[in-house]
Amino acid sequence: MESPARFFTDEQRATVAAAMARIIPTDDTPGAREAGTIDFLDRYLSGIDFIFARPDGSGFETLEEKPAAAWRQRVTAMREKYVAGLAELDRVSRTLGGDAFVHLSAEEQDRVLAALERPVRSQEVAFETEESMAYSEPGLQQMASEADLPFFPLLVLHTRQGFYADPIYGGNRDQAGWKTIGVPGPSSRAETHAGRYSTLPYFAPGATEAGQEVAGGQA
Repeated sequence: MESPARFFTDEQRATVAAAMARIIPTDDTPGAREAGTIDFLDRYLSGIDFIFARPDGSGFETLEEKPAAAWRQRVTAMREKYVAGLAELDRVSRTLGGDAFVHLSAEEQDRVLAALERPVRSQEVAFETEESMAYSEPGLQQMASEADLPFFPLLVLHTRQGFYADPIYGGNRDQAGWKTIGVPGPSSRAETHAGRYSTLPYFAPGATEAGQEVAGGQA
């Protein structure tokens, strides 16, 4: 069996997996650990071979020339942010808990993550205040792109992506993320590409499984 592509060292991988497990914890439904969100992120940062899945589920698009160069630059920047961020996470863990993050209790891990989140949230509040003074409509504000995010919000974003993205990207194992929100996904991307699967029944009131809307009691 071919080994999955990886970027993190064993220690880094264990730390990220533990942090993700606190961001989407396991309760009466599966959490980040069961969904394999670490596999999603580890492979995403491994290079540019797993960026765009082909619509028919047959694999991934091969990036070339300018798109390839742009994605290499983007992935390199994210790698650097994770390496620096994990070093800071370990420093805060040893300061607050006296040990590496993976060895702390769940409550201690939450304290460490909250400490990392606090300055980021302060920056967000300051930014939102400046924006509210500049614009009359909050809807005009643009969400920060992946490249603009500090380490902790980036980790939160990737945890969510790994939890809900199509399993072909390495996370959402056994469709755990989809099942927690009551939307069983397609068995494969090919099923969606061929038009055999639709999310319409889950998002359009009155829609039938076949994607036909029911109006006035008539199909």
